[in-house]
Amino acid sequence: MPRLIESPSRVTAAGEPPKTIDEYVGRVNTGDARLSMAHMRSPSGWSEPGQRPEFDEFTLVLRGALRVEHEGGELTVAAGQAVQTAAGEWVRYSSPGAEGAEYVAVCLPAFALDTAHRD
Repeated sequence: MPRLIESPSRVTAAGEPPKTIDEYVGRVNTGDARLSMAHMRSPSGWSEPGQRPEFDEFTLVLRGALRVEHEGGELTVAAGQAVQTAAGEWVRYSSPGAEGAEYVAVCLPAFALDTAHRD
């Protein structure tokens, strides 16, 4: 039977200035460790520490642009584009543009702070 997820849980974010994370599916809101899905809103100038997570991450940018730094360089993911990062790969996310970024991130398995391995 389908299960309605009526609302997300607000999750504390890393990085400065603060971004908003609303988790719809995952360890916090639904207790699901298989995957997490969160709606993120990061202001202009936001950046977080680099990380080498134990999960794959799939990110769909809805508005603005997200910068993804990796060991081989960096790329910009614009609204309407998506990016996939693999478990074990070092990455750092930021939203340097004037508009910031709004995006949806899906992590497999679900995001957990102790498996993000932040710098």
